[in-house]
Amino acid sequence: MKEIILAKCGELVLKGLNRKSFEKTLIKNLHAALSPIGEFEISSIQSTIYIDGKRDYDIDDAYARVSRVFGIASLSRAAEVPKNMDDILCAALEYARPALKKGTSFKVAAKRSDKRFCKTSPEICSELGAYLMKNIDGLRVDVHKPDVLVTVEVRDFAAYIHFKSDPGAGGMPYGSGGKACLMLSGGIDSPVAGYMMAKRGVSLSAVHFLSPPYTGELAKEKVLTLAGTMSAYCPGIELYLVHFTEIQEQILKNCREELFTVIMRRFMVRLADEVAQMSGADALVTGESLGQVASQTLSALTVTNAAAKHIIFRPLIGMDKEEIVTVARKIDTFETSILPYEDCCTVFTPRHPKTRPNLAEVELEEQKLDIEALVARAKEKITKETIQ
Repeated sequence: MKEIILAKCGELVLKGLNRKSFEKTLIKNLHAALSPIGEFEISSIQSTIYIDGKRDYDIDDAYARVSRVFGIASLSRAAEVPKNMDDILCAALEYARPALKKGTSFKVAAKRSDKRFCKTSPEICSELGAYLMKNIDGLRVDVHKPDVLVTVEVRDFAAYIHFKSDPGAGGMPYGSGGKACLMLSGGIDSPVAGYMMAKRGVSLSAVHFLSPPYTGELAKEKVLTLAGTMSAYCPGIELYLVHFTEIQEQILKNCREELFTVIMRRFMVRLADEVAQMSGADALVTGESLGQVASQTLSALTVTNAAAKHIIFRPLIGMDKEEIVTVARKIDTFETSILPYEDCCTVFTPRHPKTRPNLAEVELEEQKLDIEALVARAKEKITKETIQ
């Protein structure tokens, strides 16, 4: 019996005349996700994606990979059989038997897209239900809340039988919504912010700020690991590294301590703007959540925004820490994020940061620094890492 993966498209089915371009992007992403384990035939018919390996492959691995591709609402493993009732009955019995144990309640659902098929949908349900009851002892029919829903889909080329559906990643196909530059720290929040933007179809580059000798090689490796984990959802993500030590030391030396963090954030935004230009991104993304720390008050965010050339997206802005941690665990970044290696944001942290900075006073304080020269020197040292 041949087994394939059926995936149902998500909200892209609501698109109008450009829906085909979204489907094309989704299929390209599926091929990219599955290419490490083999070659696949992937086609889209009536909002369903058919995923079929050309040679033997690990279907569990393929299923897990498909489940992480944005644009898929749900997916299931399915038996593909010829379109005749005898084959459908035999295959359904064999395929669903492991789930249909004694005492299990079940229901049969049928979808007949090929109206030329000899049986109507109600007739398929009735005949298959009776056949399963006859051949498996102790089954109960429950049309309202069955333990197992056995579904038969009669399509143009074959019939498909499945009995278990799992939620997909949802969202829009990655890369269908433009590109943004994620300010990726070593913490919990920024990987989640990147994931949430990727779910809306935005492809990502990322920028991370290093402060040697105050931050070490382990801090860098931590961020590389985070980017690698994110690549399961954000294929082809690029990571740019910026040496930030000189800028931090100059702020510490010349500016008021309580404004250190907000001035540092403004420099980060300026350099993230440069990386966005290098990588072809049209926006910046941060993991900031309103009121979480002193640099994330409304006043501080307003002052930070004033230094940016690109729009800044903050997908976590209304989330609390518990909600963010839940997503971090889901995407497997949490355990890496809590490793105790300092990033540049924890270096030179002021004792009493100002929570309501004023743009005029911050700009006045920044006049003590040669902003253009500091940014230019940091820009010259930017490097790009390949993420595996």
